[in-house]
Amino acid sequence: MNCSRIEFGLGLAVTHTVMNEDITISLPSLIHRIGRDAVKQAQGIARQYDCELKRVRRSRNWCIVGGAIQIQSCTAHLQAEQLQQLKAEDGQFRYLIQKLDTALLQHVDKLEPLDAKLVRLITNNPAITLGELMQLTQCTITEARLARFQADSW
Repeated sequence: MNCSRIEFGLGLAVTHTVMNEDITISLPSLIHRIGRDAVKQAQGIARQYDCELKRVRRSRNWCIVGGAIQIQSCTAHLQAEQLQQLKAEDGQFRYLIQKLDTALLQHVDKLEPLDAKLVRLITNNPAITLGELMQLTQCTITEARLARFQADSW
């Protein structure tokens, strides 16, 4: 995981992770909990969102790999599927959705869009420089300038 530490004056330091990095969420005993057919259906849904739901080596454990926003979209689709099938079956994706939601709570910083994150950082610290913004969020100088302009126009 790419982490960097930025130190500002007055003892203020911020550690961040790269927003575009894929995350991995482990799903122990997935087939035993939701069934093989449900896993195959979930794999298809995950592929639609550029995520990969796969077995961990030769174990009974599974994991999903993808961007945090893509996994969040996949989870929303699974919830919609579960609501549609609730009449027919006993919520086959309940365990999977619960595990994904819980794991995404640890990656909240990656779920926030870059524009919103830049504006939030500027409003929290109006004296932040464009270089510090670029280093914190891995954005371009143009994106940092646009965010500065948007924050100043409030």
